[in-house]
Amino acid sequence: MTFSFKTRQTNIQQAKDQTLDLLVIGGGITGAGVAVQAAAAGMKIALVEMQDFAEGTSSRSTKLVHGGIRYLKTFDVEVVADTVKERANVQKIAPHIPKPDPMLMPIYDEPGATFNLFSVKVAMDLYDQLAGVTGTRYANYLLTKEEVLAREPQLSADNLQGGGVYLDFRNNDARLVIENIKQAQADGGMMISRAKVTDILHDETGRAIGATVEDLVTGETFTIHAHVIINTTGPWSDKVRNLDSKNDLPEQMRPTKGVHLVVDRSKLSVPQPTYFDTGKNDGRMVFVVPREEKTYFGTTDTDYHGDLNHPQVEQSDVDYLLDIVNHRFPEAHIKLEDIESSWAGLRPLISGNGGSDYNGGNNGTMTEESFQRVVHAVEHYLDNPSTRDKVEQAIQEVESSIDNSINPSQVSRGSSLEVSQDGLLTLAGGKITDYRLMAEGALAKIQEILAKDFQKTYVLIDSTVYPVSGGKINPQRVDEELAELAKLAEAKGLNEKDALYLAHLYGSNLPTVLTYEEPIEGLSARDSYSLNYALHEESVLTPTDYFMRRTNFILFIRDELDAIKMPVINKMKAFFNWTEEETAKHTADLEAVVAESDLKKLKELGQ
Repeated sequence: MTFSFKTRQTNIQQAKDQTLDLLVIGGGITGAGVAVQAAAAGMKIALVEMQDFAEGTSSRSTKLVHGGIRYLKTFDVEVVADTVKERANVQKIAPHIPKPDPMLMPIYDEPGATFNLFSVKVAMDLYDQLAGVTGTRYANYLLTKEEVLAREPQLSADNLQGGGVYLDFRNNDARLVIENIKQAQADGGMMISRAKVTDILHDETGRAIGATVEDLVTGETFTIHAHVIINTTGPWSDKVRNLDSKNDLPEQMRPTKGVHLVVDRSKLSVPQPTYFDTGKNDGRMVFVVPREEKTYFGTTDTDYHGDLNHPQVEQSDVDYLLDIVNHRFPEAHIKLEDIESSWAGLRPLISGNGGSDYNGGNNGTMTEESFQRVVHAVEHYLDNPSTRDKVEQAIQEVESSIDNSINPSQVSRGSSLEVSQDGLLTLAGGKITDYRLMAEGALAKIQEILAKDFQKTYVLIDSTVYPVSGGKINPQRVDEELAELAKLAEAKGLNEKDALYLAHLYGSNLPTVLTYEEPIEGLSARDSYSLNYALHEESVLTPTDYFMRRTNFILFIRDELDAIKMPVINKMKAFFNWTEEETAKHTADLEAVVAESDLKKLKELGQ
């Protein structure tokens, strides 16, 4: 079954012609997770997304399925337990996407340090127990100062005490979304991008029964009717609720902006993801992550009040990150002109939730004495789990002394599921790691509503073992099976590197990818297979969709982009039968996105 612009028209017609069980508004990771579970349960479902799938928050993360070890600084043990459990579930259902990539955390003796060598070892041991990797090859270990510098010689030695290494996972956020979307489509869902909800419809009793939708491709306006409507639009959640004249719930979102910058690995080389305090005593931490032949670093974490559709990297963001990275890597001397690409994204934080943040902040200020008291209680717990009550008592004793004023780096990544008086559901907050669990909770509520109010009974799937598209791979043999799949591409004449690239990008879908053998003028065999498959099977509608969210050319393969832009655009022109005017518009749109990622304006101002 294909999933292309032709499928899109069929999806729209089918969504218009029937009353659905469920309408999902928002095609980021949260909506995609709801859609895949609903479609697999046999529900009649449509999903509408006003942009490309994953174009908002869900393609603009730090690109890790992060375990949240920082939460252990304030002993949010349940948060970490849930996070690492969900990380394992995501790796089971999409094994070709999240990949284990142990994280190095250098420990510096300086004011505001998140951990010292003693506390980080306690945290890592507890983290390993929660993640179930104690005694495995992924178990944590400490490094001396000399060992850290031998591994990462560019790191600053000043005040360096040593480091810890623990399990974490890299991620391809946009690919995780599209694989969920593709699976929902394959299971009978109607997945529609570039379709914007402009109004929530109600029946005579005031119940929400559908939405008015504007097709942003054709300009057509149509309606979709559904028994249940769920708002999964992340930072846009309040805006969608405000479209609903019967909504009685207050605004709840407090989006913050995160920025990441990419340089060539020759400018900044790290052998593995590295995570450290900013050194500014501001409660934040920064990641430096190798990817392809590049290195990226981030993130900032600032309140955002601008255009939700278009967060941008500003000079202040660049200055902040370069100051931190050049301080930690004093020989790097990274300058604005060294930045090859960048991205800015919004986090869908819920304003009422104080707590351990996404970026390493804390639950307020805990005194060193209080902190050490809890550390010792946890250390004792690791040796004797029956003493958990002592840990809880120690935490309770210090809670009253914590300053709970909340800054942007301290807003929780917790999620919420709320129901407006007219029945509109809103699933908001959370983080990529939690998307399956959030969707599972929402589906339980949707199942209940459909049974109680519409006498429609559905049996929900066990979504912890239901693979997404491309994920039909044994999670215990990921590398071996991807290598075996790559041999299929090598048999088609691709070299080993290109074959492995396609295998890791498409997982168990690679045999289907390889059926699209039509060569494309100006493209390599690898890119011809990739583009043909994306056009026919991944609902690509624009060059930017392909270069930014189906592949990583704009962000991490920037060196190759200029040479293949026009061959890709020419193929799309023929495939979509674009006019010269349409082709020029899509070309200009791509150029604008690339220029923004390149920080072209900032570089010109700096000359």
